Order: sequence, then C-alpha cells, then structure tokens
Amino acid sequence: MTTDRELHDHLIGRQGSRADLNTPVLVLDVGALDRNIAAMAALVAGHGVALRPHAKTHKSVDIARRQIAAGAVGVCCAKIGEAEVLAAGGVTGILITSPVAAPAAVDRLAALAAAAEGLMAVVDHVDVAGRLDAALAAAGARLDVIIDIDPGIARTGVASAEAAVALAKTIAASPNLDYRGVQFYCGSQQHIESYADRRAAIVERTAYLQEVIAALSDAGFTPGIVTGSGTGTHRIDLDLGVFTELQAGSYVFMDKQYLDCEIADGGEAPFEVSLSVDARVVSANHSGLVTIDSGYKSLSTDGGVAVVQRGAPETAFFAFMGDEHAALIAPGIGTELQPGDPVSLTVPHCDPTVNLYDFYHVVAGDTLVDIWPVSARGAAR
Repeated sequence: MTTDRELHDHLIGRQGSRADLNTPVLVLDVGALDRNIAAMAALVAGHGVALRPHAKTHKSVDIARRQIAAGAVGVCCAKIGEAEVLAAGGVTGILITSPVAAPAAVDRLAALAAAAEGLMAVVDHVDVAGRLDAALAAAGARLDVIIDIDPGIARTGVASAEAAVALAKTIAASPNLDYRGVQFYCGSQQHIESYADRRAAIVERTAYLQEVIAALSDAGFTPGIVTGSGTGTHRIDLDLGVFTELQAGSYVFMDKQYLDCEIADGGEAPFEVSLSVDARVVSANHSGLVTIDSGYKSLSTDGGVAVVQRGAPETAFFAFMGDEHAALIAPGIGTELQPGDPVSLTVPHCDPTVNLYDFYHVVAGDTLVDIWPVSARGAAR
C-alpha cells in the first residue's frame, strides 16, 4: 500500500504544493503551531509554573521536541504505548496520566522505567502500587509516582483524602517507588463554554483538591508536584495558583470544541487554529449541497461536526454522509463549487481525529514543507 509519504514526498518545498495533496489529508500549519507553543510556554513561565503538555493530543515526537525546546519539562502520555514510542524517539520527562494496571502493561512500565529518563506514572490503588513495586524490583528499576485524585467524574483516581493518604503510605513503604505528588484533571469542566461558569466550577473543585493536599501534608506527604489542568482551564488554574505544572494539550492545534469556549476572560482567543483536514468536492449535482470526500473515517464524531475553514462559505452546514463522505449545505453552494475544488475543515475534536491519520502534512502558507509521522498512532495500549 502506498503511504502518504510516498505519495507526497515529491511535493515538499514546491510552491503552492498544498493544493496538490491527495485528500482527505491532515494538514498542520507550522507557523501557527510554533506560535501556539511559544504563547503557552511564555504564559506559564510568567506565572512560575512548569508545563508538561499532553502528547495524547498530537502523538508526535516532532511536536513533543518542539514543546520541550520551548521550555516544557516533558510531556504527558495517556497510556504505556504512547510513552514507549515517545521515549524511543528521545523524549524525556514523560508522565503517564492513566493508571497502568494490567499485569503485562505493568511489566512494560517497569522495563520502560529502567530505560527512560525522567519517567513518571500515576497510581490510584494500593494493590496496583504493590504490583508495580514487584515488577520494578524484577527489572532492577525505580519509578517516580504521582497519586491520581478523582475530581468527581469517577473515571480514575482515589475517591477521598483518606484514600490518598493510605496510598501515599503504601508508596512510602515500597522500596522501588518514589512519591512525587498528585494529579488532578478536571476533564468535564474543560469545555464549559462560558468563562465565568467554567471558573466557578474550577474554583469549587480546586477547594476539594486543597483539602486533599492538606490531608497529605498533615500526614507527612506534602506533594512536590501538583499536576493537571487543560486548555480550557489553564488561565483559571494559573490564577488560582495551586498547580505546580500544567498538562494542557489541545492548545497546539485548537478544534471546534475549544473554539466554542470562551478560553480567556473577555473573549480573547489566545491560540490559533493550526490543524485542519483538507478535503475535496467529489459531487456537486444539487444547487444547495456539495459532497466532499471526508466522512466518519476522516474526522472524529465525538465533538460535534467540522466547520469550514476555507474554500467554501464559512456558514455552510456540515453533515456526515457515511464513512467516506460529508455534505456541505448552503444556498447556491452547488453552483459555486465544482468537483475537485479544495475545502479545508477545522476538526471537531483534535485528539481522535489525529489518531485516524499516519502523517501530518506540514505547511507554511500553501507550501508543503515537511511530513511528520503521527508516531504514537495506535500505540495507546
């Protein structure tokens, strides 16, 4: 099977070559990407907070290296597979933010701990801490661990301050584990559209986090690292001043979910859209509708629908029409656009959309300048 790299390598550096890409294709504006990376790095540095951005967004060694070069202390990974791929690419300071519990995965984590510089992982159960300590002993390795605290969504994390203290005691008694701090990620609050409503929700949840931190401190386990936050709440969390590092990820790309949110107080849009899916019109036989070649297999479906970035009226309504197709619906669009015309789309949810592709097609303006692999695609196990 011919890969995108084989299809498009000859276009690198050719002026205007974006227009010649086979579609659907994942496109990354490198100028906007780098400006987003620099803006977040400057913001957190100005507050004296570290940045460990979440690589589950981009799954890319190339982007992780750019973030670290701009000042990030490392990156986060959702699963052991992502961490293995990024570590193999030379990325250091990786924090695995989901508990690693399955026996085979625990063995892989122990092996990675022996090889990867600055690796950390979360734990949320005393039994898993014991299992991990035994695997590390067998591998001749040690591991820094972070206690994951449930922010109220019952997905992962210890469910109370008492449970956090009990887990900290277990970690302290484990010869191969080193307690470093706590994680608190309020995922369900990230996309509250109103800044004021989102801030109120985070203020309430941060008060609970402070209760857990106080209980740990009273027991002799003051956390050195307090990690969490996201693109939707990073401004609020910086103002509240509890986190020592932020895990924001989607800021590098921006997607419709975050564009629908008032990210900063007053409506400021602090980050640019750098990611798009380029598509083409494949059918235009009706005056108010055209069909494009990007459907369920090209765009995530969990964050609403894509929106037109360029090439068609921005007010055109997007509707999925199957695995390979979608419709753009607007008055007269079928007479304005013809089969073969290009359309660029802002994606609904960047993380799962990226996972559908093998490569980023990196552009400067309308010129393809590089092709980067989505290194950790499919490596979430």
